[in-house]
Amino acid sequence: MSDQATRAAASIPNRPEDIVVWSKDYLGYRWSDDHPMNPTRLDLTMALATDIGLLAGVELVEPAAAPDSELLRFHTSAYIEAVKQAPSQGPALRDPDDVVHGLGSDDNPVFPQMHEASAMLAGGSLAAAREIASGRARRAVSIGGGMHHAMADWASGFCVYNDAAIAISWLLDNGFDRIAYIDVDAHHGDGVQAAFLGDPRVLTISLHQHPATLWPNTGWSTEVGTERGEGTSINVPLLPGTADRLWLRAFHAIVPGAIGAFAPQIIVSQCGVDSHREDPLADLALTVDGQNAAFLAMRDLADKHSEGRWLAVGGGGYGLVRVVPRSWTHLIAAALGRDIDPMSALPDRWRERVRTMAPSVDLPQTMGDGGDVDYPAWDGPGGSLSGTDGTDRALERVDSAIIATRRAVFPLLGLDPEDPRD
Repeated sequence: MSDQATRAAASIPNRPEDIVVWSKDYLGYRWSDDHPMNPTRLDLTMALATDIGLLAGVELVEPAAAPDSELLRFHTSAYIEAVKQAPSQGPALRDPDDVVHGLGSDDNPVFPQMHEASAMLAGGSLAAAREIASGRARRAVSIGGGMHHAMADWASGFCVYNDAAIAISWLLDNGFDRIAYIDVDAHHGDGVQAAFLGDPRVLTISLHQHPATLWPNTGWSTEVGTERGEGTSINVPLLPGTADRLWLRAFHAIVPGAIGAFAPQIIVSQCGVDSHREDPLADLALTVDGQNAAFLAMRDLADKHSEGRWLAVGGGGYGLVRVVPRSWTHLIAAALGRDIDPMSALPDRWRERVRTMAPSVDLPQTMGDGGDVDYPAWDGPGGSLSGTDGTDRALERVDSAIIATRRAVFPLLGLDPEDPRD
């Protein structure tokens, strides 16, 4: 932000309906010194949000760790006890035959205070849910959450306790019976989908890198839910290299129509940013600009369909310095209604902070990457071809994903998969 924009942001009174949930205890969720999920990304995000003036006048909501009674909404008692006991049994178990409940694998090495740190992340998402359910908040964001791979009795994909599933379960018991969950992480939101696969009260939507090309190798378009929940699981698998314009084309070809048909009372968003073109663990090609466009689109859907109720959590993202802090500062800005121009310069104070801790990192100059978010709207099967071979091939690949997903699930929602108006 410019000085003028910073002063303008500072002059906006804090509105109680837009909140940020944050605790420095989130930084205790640290697997190992060389693990890709490093809490430095959270620390740098909050520092950037502060230095750019975004948090001026904002009172952060301090969460408490989720008690066992709330963790049991999704996780088994045996698993919770195993997480508590794991640190006393050593930091890592290299023999796959020794891994119990997924704890001690290369992805999920045991670390001190694992239960306490994981319960704090879950507590953050619960705090956000409570603030919204009580009417004290309209929008709430907790960047420490988004541990969407954790299963009921198994740690998976850097995730111990599935905070999103726990928060959604709590909301179902506290006045909500139509909840939409939108997951834009590069990896399929498998744990949350599994939690509500047969529950017609929860619509789960995941846009992710194609499962044939990326772990956890689930999230095919044919996964649409089971029994009474048939039609409430939606998966949009996108091939490696999908960039802003075509990713947004897929999002807008499927998500708004599904959300409109489902008519949720609240939208919960998992906002992992490993979809960025620089991420070391995935192969999509979004920019910070494209990711921000997705955040704003989800906020707009909440405004249109859910009386503004929007709970946003973090997730994946392993560009610890160059990517995550900028993307999640935009996410916080979206939740607070204080949108930041992607052309705004990174504040000098933050740049100096990063130079001190990571002098070899070549920092970007602005809050965006100059990405093109002017997506071509989906206009039905076989539309939009330009006559340029490379462009048309990319478009055809994305459109194949769009129509496969629409044909699999739209009829179950009472929508016409061939009609771009739906």
